[in-house]
Amino acid sequence: MPHSVQSLDSVSVSSEASYDSDSDDRLAEEEWRESLAQLQQLVGIVLLPMFGKWLGRRWSHWAYARFLRLGLGKTFFLGGRRA
Repeated sequence: MPHSVQSLDSVSVSSEASYDSDSDDRLAEEEWRESLAQLQQLVGIVLLPMFGKWLGRRWSHWAYARFLRLGLGKTFFLGGRRA
C-alpha cells in the first residue's frame, strides 16, 4: 500500500510541474512583451528626439557653411562697407 501512495505523489508532483511550467512560460512571455513595450517607449520618447536634435544641428552647420561658401553672407544681404 505505501508503494501506491508514493506513485500517486509522484504523479501529482509531475502534473503540478507541467502546470507550473506552462504558467512560468506564460509569465515569461508576458514579461518579455512588457520589456519590448518599454524598449519601444524608450526609443520613441528619448532616443529618437535626441538623434533628431543631433542630426538637425549637424545639418544646420553643414547648411550654414555651404551658405557662406556660396557668398550669401552679411555683405550679400546688407551690402558692402562704403569707405
